[in-house]
Amino acid sequence: MYRVEWSERAARQLEELDRQAARAIVRFMIERIQGAESPRSTGKPLRGEGLWRYRVGDYRILCAIQDDVMIILVVEVGHRREVYR
Repeated sequence: MYRVEWSERAARQLEELDRQAARAIVRFMIERIQGAESPRSTGKPLRGEGLWRYRVGDYRILCAIQDDVMIILVVEVGHRREVYR
């Protein structure tokens, strides 16, 4: 079972979102990703970066999956028009 951790940048970005979107993102990460056998069963790989991306409405969550220690590090959270820049 994987554990979800948040980078300082991702935590700060999450705080800047409206409460409803932030709750949906945290709920998604805990229920769908942390509890899954494989975090790669949901989402898509981000080309050329070694990151995995998840979609929650209009928001995207970029994560680094560390299989050796079973940690999913949330690197960035943001609206889809801004997160890939």
